[in-house]
Amino acid sequence: MSLSPARLERFARHIVLPEIGGAGQVALAGKHVVLIGLGGIGSPALHYLAAAGIGRLTAVDDDVVDASNLQRQTLFSERDIGHGKAVAAKRWVSGFDPKLEMTIHDCRVTAENAPALFEDADLVLDGTDNFATRLAVSDACVTAGIPLLSAAVGRFQGQVGAFAGHREGQACYRCFVGDAFDAEDCDSCAEDGMLGAMAGWTGTFAALHAVRVLLDRISAFGDPQWGTVHLLDGMTPAMRSFTIAKDPACSGCGSTA
Repeated sequence: MSLSPARLERFARHIVLPEIGGAGQVALAGKHVVLIGLGGIGSPALHYLAAAGIGRLTAVDDDVVDASNLQRQTLFSERDIGHGKAVAAKRWVSGFDPKLEMTIHDCRVTAENAPALFEDADLVLDGTDNFATRLAVSDACVTAGIPLLSAAVGRFQGQVGAFAGHREGQACYRCFVGDAFDAEDCDSCAEDGMLGAMAGWTGTFAALHAVRVLLDRISAFGDPQWGTVHLLDGMTPAMRSFTIAKDPACSGCGSTA
């Protein structure tokens, strides 16, 4: 694969970075990322994944835009209120970069539909807001052998972690949170509140880390940091990181140990 003169110009600021270079940019153009959730995390993540030159994006979200979303979900405007988030996202991508191949699904990820939704994916980025979906996504990624980048945000805190539970010795997201969260109960930002810019920080950091994962063994920037969770603190502000060990008894990935 090679880049046209127009694409070389568009991504010139990436290409001049020795840590990415032409080889890295060409590699990104051949990657397929599945983005689950187009809310506070998915909105900025989509912006910067599209801007990075990812070749193919699949976006999954069954929600519609609400006025309260506009405080943090920068992908949408008032004209999108009442319309599906997935359709609005595709409209934005079409205007931003017509060369970017994008597929949308206005459904919720389940164990049953995940294999079809994740087909041919190089990476799944999960920005959903409930544990039941996150765990279903994690289990599906382990089964399909696809890396998972999981991101979450609430109030003044965010977290981003890359998981490769399908690989020997590597933890999955379920190793991190366990089985207790399979039920659909989760703190709601409607109840607890959320600083809009905190969602932006978490989503853009997730997009940055997605590029690192996609460039693993391709360029110097590629470093997935499997099993490492990065905690973003907007109050201090600060960031700290810790590593999750693979749980041999994990119901999601333990058999791969």
